Amino acid sequence: MEALLDLLRAMRLTGGIFLDAKFSAPWSVSAKVAPEDCAPFTVAPRHIIAYHYVTEGRCLLKVGDERPIEVERGEIVVLPRNDRHVIASAMNLRPVSADHLIQAAPEGGPAKIVHGGGGERTSILCGFLGNDLAHNALIALLPSVLKLDAADGASGDWIRSTFHFAARELAAGQANSPIILAKLAELLFMEAVRRYLAFQPPSANAWAAGMQDQVIGRALGLLHGQIARRWTTEDLARELSVSRSAFAERFTRAIGEPPMRYLARQRFEQASAQLKETADPIARIAYDVGYESEEAFSRAFRREYGMPPAAWRRANALAGT
Repeated sequence: MEALLDLLRAMRLTGGIFLDAKFSAPWSVSAKVAPEDCAPFTVAPRHIIAYHYVTEGRCLLKVGDERPIEVERGEIVVLPRNDRHVIASAMNLRPVSADHLIQAAPEGGPAKIVHGGGGERTSILCGFLGNDLAHNALIALLPSVLKLDAADGASGDWIRSTFHFAARELAAGQANSPIILAKLAELLFMEAVRRYLAFQPPSANAWAAGMQDQVIGRALGLLHGQIARRWTTEDLARELSVSRSAFAERFTRAIGEPPMRYLARQRFEQASAQLKETADPIARIAYDVGYESEEAFSRAFRREYGMPPAAWRRANALAGT
């Protein structure tokens, strides 16, 4: 939990509930949270995490070619990478775009959707979490959908009661608690991730295994939370109050590579994601991942990828066209 808290702090999450959707069977919609959905709460974030809380009825949710997930009243689904998805009363229906169904938000309330054929009712509160990190190993690790029952777990009562409070406020057009809603979204995301990692066998993923080790989980939180810091293995061991040799051996055994090699790889992954997904100057990217000069970053990047960052960016831009 401490490691997860470190990672969440590093992500600097914002959030809110932006849509109150009411459906009646048969219905099927295709949806993805757009930056403009976040506008009433925050400046459009670089990365969006979507979530849906079913307050009445049931639905099916499907991402791409994955198997549909059934979601019932009181359950929450979190989409860590905000993948486009279909929500429906049945999967044999042709989905319509949710964008065409949204009704503008009344004063003080969320946008609304009322849609369907008049049968069994389903109500869903739709929200988001946003962060501006260029690359996040935790998000990359997670599956496309996480599901949790708000009634389960140590945080269940708080999540459920706060969502009920939010639902009452939204229904009354009095959504005056953006800080509460953002903290609620943070908590449910942390709880969804915690439950997911808790059920992963240690052999399934080295990162997940590391998060289950208190010392290694804390180290991962520090590295990802301060990726640009000039870390050494000694610095990390000192932060964790363990000996350097014991820490290095424990980290390598859990993660499969030494701490500084792991950090270097994460820096390159973040840098390559920024090169591919943004127009940020190379000097800015170098600074973001812990290099004091563009020249030093370019030399290291070339050793890792076989070409300098500018050429790599051009090649990957062409590959994506």
